[in-house]
Amino acid sequence: MDDDQDRGAALGRRERDILALERRGFSGPGAKERAIREELGLAPVRYYQLLNALLDDARALAEDPVTVNRLRRVRESRRAER
Repeated sequence: MDDDQDRGAALGRRERDILALERRGFSGPGAKERAIREELGLAPVRYYQLLNALLDDARALAEDPVTVNRLRRVRESRRAER
């Protein structure tokens, strides 16, 4: 993390949009990936790279602690399974 992230600079629109998408529920296979492409204009692989980096960003935790902590727990449980 660089110093700018620690100084309380606000999250960008794309980062806030990623967190908002993660708060939603999706019905059926492929619905989330379709929303990623259509709403954010990102390939799912790139989306998940950005999301993973965002989970380590203190600004994201300050913006949406419930979502970030939930996703951190999911990430840690998946790592533990490997």
